[in-house]
Amino acid sequence: MADLKTMAPAQFLRDEELRKGIELLYFAYRDLVSDPDEALAEYGFGRAHHRVIHFVGRRPGMAVAELLDILSITKQSLSRVLGSLIDEGYVRQDKGSRDRRQRLLYLTDKGAELERQLHALQRDRVIRAYKEAGADAVAGFWRVLLGLTDPENRAAIQDFVSKS
Repeated sequence: MADLKTMAPAQFLRDEELRKGIELLYFAYRDLVSDPDEALAEYGFGRAHHRVIHFVGRRPGMAVAELLDILSITKQSLSRVLGSLIDEGYVRQDKGSRDRRQRLLYLTDKGAELERQLHALQRDRVIRAYKEAGADAVAGFWRVLLGLTDPENRAAIQDFVSKS
């Protein structure tokens, strides 16, 4: 891969460099989730369970409807995953105080402990990568990640991340 610091302007926009970037995203994601995947397998859980645990842990009291929006999955898919997490005692669901139809999600103590374990596995990998890249690269990486999101979702994503 070309060194971006010595690359001529716009050389990183060449198709071959774009393909390399896409491939690096695939490999990075594969490795970022590999440790949590192994840990979750011991519980009979998968990546969908991890995403629910992560976002409910970051936003206790989140409504099911909000989680559906964040994950962009069907009610049926969420119901299956959420049902197993509730049945196993990792997540609890309360009715909203203003709207009794609303279902609010919280991690139980058991769920919070699992979330901490999973986060620690990923945190260590991200810390190592950030230290290797440096602060300027991390800031640029965040800009690229945000740039990969749909423009109409960016404000909501920035709001979510800044409140987390």
